[in-house]
Amino acid sequence: MVVFLTDDQGWGDLSLHGNTNLETPNIDSLAKDGAQFERFYVCPVCSPTRAEFLTGRYHLRSGVYSTSAGGERLDVDETTIADVFRSAGYATGAFGKWHNGMQFPYHPNARGFDEFYGFCSGHWGDYFSPFLEHNNEIVDGEGFCVDDFTTKAIDFIDQSGEKPFFIYVPYNTPHSPMQVPDEYWDRIKDKELKMRNREPEKEQDLHLRCALAMCENIDWNVGRVLKKLEETGKADNTIVMYFCDNGPNGTRWNGDMKGRKGSTDEGGVRSPMLVRWPAKIKPGTVVKENSSVIDLLPTLAAAADIEAKTAKPIDGISLLPLLEGGKPKGEKRVLISYWKGKIGAKYGKFRMDMKGNLFNLEEDPGQRTNIADKMPKMVERLQKAMDDYKANVVTELPEEDPRPFVIGHPDSPNTQVPARDAIPHGAIKRSNKFPNDSYFLNWVNVEDTITWDVEVGQSGSYEVEMFYACANGSEGAELKLSAGKNELQFVVKEPNDVPERGGENDRSKRVESYTKDWKRVTVGEIKLDEGPQTMTLSALSKPGEEVMEFRLFVLKRK
Repeated sequence: MVVFLTDDQGWGDLSLHGNTNLETPNIDSLAKDGAQFERFYVCPVCSPTRAEFLTGRYHLRSGVYSTSAGGERLDVDETTIADVFRSAGYATGAFGKWHNGMQFPYHPNARGFDEFYGFCSGHWGDYFSPFLEHNNEIVDGEGFCVDDFTTKAIDFIDQSGEKPFFIYVPYNTPHSPMQVPDEYWDRIKDKELKMRNREPEKEQDLHLRCALAMCENIDWNVGRVLKKLEETGKADNTIVMYFCDNGPNGTRWNGDMKGRKGSTDEGGVRSPMLVRWPAKIKPGTVVKENSSVIDLLPTLAAAADIEAKTAKPIDGISLLPLLEGGKPKGEKRVLISYWKGKIGAKYGKFRMDMKGNLFNLEEDPGQRTNIADKMPKMVERLQKAMDDYKANVVTELPEEDPRPFVIGHPDSPNTQVPARDAIPHGAIKRSNKFPNDSYFLNWVNVEDTITWDVEVGQSGSYEVEMFYACANGSEGAELKLSAGKNELQFVVKEPNDVPERGGENDRSKRVESYTKDWKRVTVGEIKLDEGPQTMTLSALSKPGEEVMEFRLFVLKRK
């Protein structure tokens, strides 16, 4: 079983759906050789969709309410689809962007995946040979990351031998920064684009073109996996699934739908859903019924004849009967889309938006004509469903997130402690308002500090590695890392005077943080005592204009 999930690719970013601006023959072949769902729905943004896929439950039930700062973490008492398949004897691997927690017990290796290669944040600063993770160890990536993730997934197919496998490939493109190898950019950069958004004046040409080029790169990589399945004789009995995590991340052609990423309108939550399974699914199957990402766990478990033993009730239903030409069990449902107060509902051919407007998408796919006054009973039904969701799902979230960032979990010798999860004090600044791949700079005052609210999972001594940059002349700064009554003092012995990078590979101007070539150095050992505490990084001296620029600690239990 192979599941592809792309990042910020809209429904319209496939030639299958009539977009002549690009060509995606390998992805399109999944529909030709298998099934396509006409109305498949995900969440408006990244980590909630991933959480719903992993659990079969509404994302808010599983503790996922944001895309960073800890709000992307999947509660530890949730059963994941990887847990289900690993319990059934499958080899499980994830290759790409995780985005549901970095430190154990939220890390993918703690959530049912035997193998993980990729990164855990919401986005990354550079897509060409960046530092990544392999089973919670920092490693150097090899080439363009989507190509790299695919190579590792193909290797996992080879390594699985005769053992069944569950492979999750959550690509990080076409999410920005907008980077793609020259081969794909050269195809699109000067191409005449005939398909335009309903608001063409809002299109950003370079961003749009790079998104299309990134989608063509994704298609090539999907083709590589399909070829490997054919070569190994595993194609007939391997389910291959493809979908996206939300609407497009820019203004581009999307079938005249209203909304994009972040919206609960049709264009923000409608995704492709393609499933190929030659042994069971008739080629060219078209599923017209509404379906959702919460349905995928029960569907795939049913397809594999596995009992989905989960600790908590699943919100989704199995779509296997639809793939087999029948009807799903249960009554028609109202599907709810929600993101930070914005809400939408879909039932049959009708969609209600967050303002109470009602649209018949068969007659009005662009949501231009409000028919709420003509169908009061439908309005009442959908409004009740949205009110029930707010009352029974949204209210499950606590006012404050009680979950600490865990250091030294008993099941993991390594813990990443990034700038992303820290709080700067004084004049210290974050490199970007989006924290995922950010770092700290402007450490100009000795009294300024960086703190983390953490819980140490296991007492012991920990080796401390630091990733940093330091201007020439600023080396020699004395620093102190403290936690509770314990502390480690060390000196930044060598400069690492490097410019920001990543932008040299951008095809259009980014909104996320740039990165640097961080120097990686072991600075000593610190003893940590089990329990909640504040970890503080402070400066004792500042020889130059700044103490240093900080990206990451890695703590390794001795």
